[in-house]
Amino acid sequence: MSFGVFIHRTDSPYNDVPSRQYQFPGQYLSRAKQCEGDWIAYLEPGKVKNTKGYFAVARVQQIIPDPQHAGMYLAIIEAGTYLDFGDPVGFRHDGDVVEKGLLNPEGKISGRAQAAVRTISAADFARIIGLGLGQQEDVLPRRDADITPFEIAEAPTLFETPKARPRMEQLVTRVVRDRNFRKIVLSAYGERCAITGLRLINGGGRAEVEAAHIRPVEHDGPDIVSNGLALSGTAHWMFDRGLVGLSDTHEILVSRQANDADAVRGMINRTGHLMMPARAAEQPKPEFVQWHYDNCFKH
Repeated sequence: MSFGVFIHRTDSPYNDVPSRQYQFPGQYLSRAKQCEGDWIAYLEPGKVKNTKGYFAVARVQQIIPDPQHAGMYLAIIEAGTYLDFGDPVGFRHDGDVVEKGLLNPEGKISGRAQAAVRTISAADFARIIGLGLGQQEDVLPRRDADITPFEIAEAPTLFETPKARPRMEQLVTRVVRDRNFRKIVLSAYGERCAITGLRLINGGGRAEVEAAHIRPVEHDGPDIVSNGLALSGTAHWMFDRGLVGLSDTHEILVSRQANDADAVRGMINRTGHLMMPARAAEQPKPEFVQWHYDNCFKH
């Protein structure tokens, strides 16, 4: 097994869903097979406008032939392992290439950088993870009683050494994933409540919004930005209990079971629709919105 890098762009012609599968041609099969059962980092190429660089990690469960496309293969991502970085990592950091394995003996970037699928060293992977998890303290929710000062202090340094493999399980712990999920969701929504439209900052400089899962984790909802909403505490409470929901056009719906439906409607921003991120890839996926409508919203 080996760590790897998979190159992905949102406008890719390939049948990629980074949290579920990655499609690639047969020329990369031998490299992808080396990553089977191990962790990979996703990289958005520099040619993409406003590239995110290394933007997520996931564990490859298995490599299979694509049943619908001859000559193509799928890397199936293990459920619950995909994790967007709270701090996307640029191809270069402080002027230096993050992925040192791409440098040739003369210190120049080799042609290997063009490979859409490639293996990388444990040291390079650890470096990417360390930068991607970044400094999380500034986005911690106000009511994070279950996170101790020790955990807060230790999280940013988990991956600073090349000994990445014994520490990979940190990527699937709820403490790390919840902090990271909050950071990516608040960033996508500009720290503004998607239902009320309010952007409130407390005296400590932290946003008074929370990161809500549209499809909850306990019901197999992934920790990805397209399954998240930035909501005020009250809006979050109502959304989780089905007193407000979303239509397939992102209109904000108010349940008939709300005790004071007029007051709830008065909280909604004047467009009557969800205030969404500008990037289409960060907007709520229809499948998650439909799940909430079918399983949570009180009609």
